[in-house]
Amino acid sequence: MLSFWEKNSLLQYDYLIIGAGIVGLSAAASLIEKNKAQKILVIERSLFPTGASTKNAGFACFGSVTELLSDLQKMSEKSVQELVVQRWNGLQKLQKRLGEKNIGLLNHGGYELIAEKETDCLQHISKVNELLEPIFQDKVFEQRDDLIKPFGFNQEKVKHLIYNRFESQIDTGAMMVSLLNYVQQKGVRVLTGCEAVQFEENREKVFVKVKNPLESKQSIVFKANKLLICTNAFTSSLLPDIDLKPGRGQVLVTKPIEQLPFKGVFHYDEGFYYFRNYGKRIIFGGGRNLDFKGEETTKIETTTQIIDHLKDQLKEVIIPQLDFEVDHQWAGIMAFGDNKQPIFKVLSPNIAIGVRLGGMGVAIGSELGDKLAGLF
Repeated sequence: MLSFWEKNSLLQYDYLIIGAGIVGLSAAASLIEKNKAQKILVIERSLFPTGASTKNAGFACFGSVTELLSDLQKMSEKSVQELVVQRWNGLQKLQKRLGEKNIGLLNHGGYELIAEKETDCLQHISKVNELLEPIFQDKVFEQRDDLIKPFGFNQEKVKHLIYNRFESQIDTGAMMVSLLNYVQQKGVRVLTGCEAVQFEENREKVFVKVKNPLESKQSIVFKANKLLICTNAFTSSLLPDIDLKPGRGQVLVTKPIEQLPFKGVFHYDEGFYYFRNYGKRIIFGGGRNLDFKGEETTKIETTTQIIDHLKDQLKEVIIPQLDFEVDHQWAGIMAFGDNKQPIFKVLSPNIAIGVRLGGMGVAIGSELGDKLAGLF
């Protein structure tokens, strides 16, 4: 049962945003930057952002050579270029808004490991560089086979190495804490453990019903002038006909490895595998391509099949000469579609949506949030 004071002061807003991940909080940041008098509420069903914003591996990247070449088989050159622009702009916005230190940004560069079956991609590096040159005003990718041995990779498995000096790593936890602090200090209200179950609208208002944890038979209804839906892989619970599929990403982190020979962010197999150093640890994720159907889920749990496969890849490909122990493992949920363009559109005069980030939420999240904030 709500009091008069609660009804009078806590339920009505100018903007209500569902989802406190990087897109939702970035949208709130852009809105409050434009007009600090606006009343903005962000609601999140879990204690922390549920999908991938706090569960990714901490890559500030925009696509490897094989990944971009794969995209070019399904999308036009212009579409792929636009997608990279969105990702790069998003990374610049994130860095400018919060500062390098507050997101733990370290620029050790990025690398792609090339296996024997992928060597044809080397012929197309110049083509990809030409496509990206208008964005970066420089050559993005270059071959660096001389680093395979110093980095300790299995030279039977890794035949070539492609370097990208524009890629960096971030501290995902620090980034989300900083983003949350940023919006709250500017007056945005953020409620966690607040699950939206339904919304409806009339000509002037949007009404969002959320679960009441204390009174299961009585929901709480928030009112807002505008609603932004930023729930990514979990959007189908609110919009059953939405065109997206969830994709689970499983990740592990090792205990510190004293002789770890590399720094940077690394990809292989069209981006389906990704690893990086975190100090002297390795954070390693991927393997979704082993079981696409099984990983098309919103269950936030790891599986023996994929975690064991990641361990094997560490032993056989990445650090074959070094011993390691896994310290922790986890999973996050991403959202994908037939192509990698996000879903960004107005659903009605008072409701808009920004979801389906294609596994590139860190890169594209700030840009998508800013676009959502500019729709109304």
